[in-house]
Amino acid sequence: MKLEGARVLLTGAAGGIGRCVAAGLAQRGARLLLLDRDAGALSRLVGESPALTASSFTLAADLAREESIALAVETAHRRLGGLDVLVNNAGVLDFAPLELERTQDIEATFRINLLAPVLLSRCALGGFRRQGHGHIVNVGSIFGSIAFPWFASYSASKFAIRGFSEALRRELAGSGILVTYVAPRATATPLATIFGHMAKATGMPLDAPEAVAGHVIAALEKDAKDRYLGRAEPFFVRLNAVLPRLVDRALAGKTRQMEPFAKEAACRRC
Repeated sequence: MKLEGARVLLTGAAGGIGRCVAAGLAQRGARLLLLDRDAGALSRLVGESPALTASSFTLAADLAREESIALAVETAHRRLGGLDVLVNNAGVLDFAPLELERTQDIEATFRINLLAPVLLSRCALGGFRRQGHGHIVNVGSIFGSIAFPWFASYSASKFAIRGFSEALRRELAGSGILVTYVAPRATATPLATIFGHMAKATGMPLDAPEAVAGHVIAALEKDAKDRYLGRAEPFFVRLNAVLPRLVDRALAGKTRQMEPFAKEAACRRC
């Protein structure tokens, strides 16, 4: 896809990956509606980049609220004159034993990671169909293919968005509307502070958000169906699909090693 002049709605724009995606798209000539629930962070993001100052609008909205969904798409059409690309990047993460997860945190995980992208995609489809083209990019996770212990709700939400992406892609085949699924591994963003000590102790690699953003943009430019990031991780994704019990054994040691960190993270949050 040619990004110059493309009209893009990007959610989670002020987060670690989102800021880098926003900057990269602006550098390629895209016009952007940047959505995040943190109005101050959005203002700072745009103020730091001349390219974004010239090419973007902002919308402070909480995607956990249903009314924000229609508002986001309506604002994109009004501010940008239409919509060509929807990037569902916003996400939340909870690192804890399931029995220590609070109901409100589980609900937020599924609302932001799954329900919001599904509803935004549904809302954007009308305009995409009228113009005969469009592109939906869903940012998932390697944890959406390899279910990780102590990330049960998060993994479940990312498994679901992966399945949604695949089903919607098949549903829209031949329509001119494309669906891309990008699965980063752990990334050094503010969200990583939740499990950062565990990552260091277990040797879990953390990718730079700039690198992840580069993959998201490349997948969009190449009209890729999906892209799994990392070195060993894509192999384990395939292995988990055919021999999941083998992956169980491979993760057993890390599960025990991660447990005290998960409990500590849950206690700090309470």
